Amino acid sequence: MQFCANKLDKKDFFGKSDPFMVFYRSNEDGTFTICHKTEVMKNTLNPVWQAFSIPVRALCNGDYERTIKVEIYDWDRDGSHDFIGEFTTSYKELCRGQGQSNVYEVMNAKKKLKKKRYINSGTVSLLSFSVESEHTFLDYIYFSTQIHFTVAIDFTASNGNPSQSTSLHYMNPYQMNAYAMALKAVGEIIQDYDSDKMFPALGFGAKLPPDGRVSHEFPLNGNTENPYCNGMEGILEAYHQSLKTVQLYGPTNFSPVVNHVARYAAAMQDGSQYFVLLIITDGVISDMAQTKEAIVNAAKLPMSIIIVGVGQAEFDAMVELDGDDIRISSRGKMAERDIVQFVPFRDYMDRTGNHVLSMARLAKDVLAEIPDQLISYMKSRAIKPNPVPPAYATGTQPPTNPV
Repeated sequence: MQFCANKLDKKDFFGKSDPFMVFYRSNEDGTFTICHKTEVMKNTLNPVWQAFSIPVRALCNGDYERTIKVEIYDWDRDGSHDFIGEFTTSYKELCRGQGQSNVYEVMNAKKKLKKKRYINSGTVSLLSFSVESEHTFLDYIYFSTQIHFTVAIDFTASNGNPSQSTSLHYMNPYQMNAYAMALKAVGEIIQDYDSDKMFPALGFGAKLPPDGRVSHEFPLNGNTENPYCNGMEGILEAYHQSLKTVQLYGPTNFSPVVNHVARYAAAMQDGSQYFVLLIITDGVISDMAQTKEAIVNAAKLPMSIIIVGVGQAEFDAMVELDGDDIRISSRGKMAERDIVQFVPFRDYMDRTGNHVLSMARLAKDVLAEIPDQLISYMKSRAIKPNPVPPAYATGTQPPTNPV
């Protein structure tokens, strides 16, 4: 929606006013909660504020007749903003759109008591109002979208010799190593969004038998034709077997596994599939330029990348790839979406030794951005959840007891 005002009270001694609006949702107990603030319009009594979007839930909690209070202030540098006046409306009123019913008198009760001839402190008019349906992550999952989960594990020599207890890949008979813990924590949640529970699992940065060639995208189960593992247990088993057969080497190249998943995502851009790549790594990335380019290209696809950093290395490059603060770019091209989430594993190790809680926190933070990333892809391609499941859209019978 968008608003403008006319003939607001002048509050500044040397100028006019610097007005902004504050919207409040009324609560069941009669109190009010701020739900939106507009920008400040400098030195004007007739501001036109920018259009803004707000969830209906935030504005009125789904109650279309609930009071919405709007206050208007004159902005002051020291934070002591001067109250100009207020008015009330409702979602139901606003739905009527631009017109006389949505022109409001801005009233200042204190000023009205003092001045006998007081009429108002200006008027506010609604310029535009529209409502859009926002689809949720679960709408897509429930109706039409399959999540495909791929794992890529770092087998570079910087992890240390797996037969020694100092190695990040060391298999302690009594406790999982950091790789296995991170894999289990994230995988056990995400596997429930994948109906067949068959996951491609890759390794990178190792020399492979029999000829010792270095590979940056090899199947953990040794089967190049079918790199799929059955559930989390299958991935963990393939990981353990790989440690016995491959030789840790290097360098730490990410781009081959990113491009590997991107090839599948590129073939499925209709919203029916979404791909999540989990990279678990200990180290400083070697092919930064190529990885940036791969991520910028992948940002156009139905794909997200999770990076979990294990060990004590400096992870500055991973933070850069994350793109939360500065969107990643390559060769002057900026990524269309932020699709990378990085977390350092060490931040989640509970000093009390409660690994269950630690891994729950890790999984929560690692997966927190996936729903919004999936929705941002769908919105950018104007893909809506398909309420007709493909299995029986073509004339076959629906299941007898759909969940």
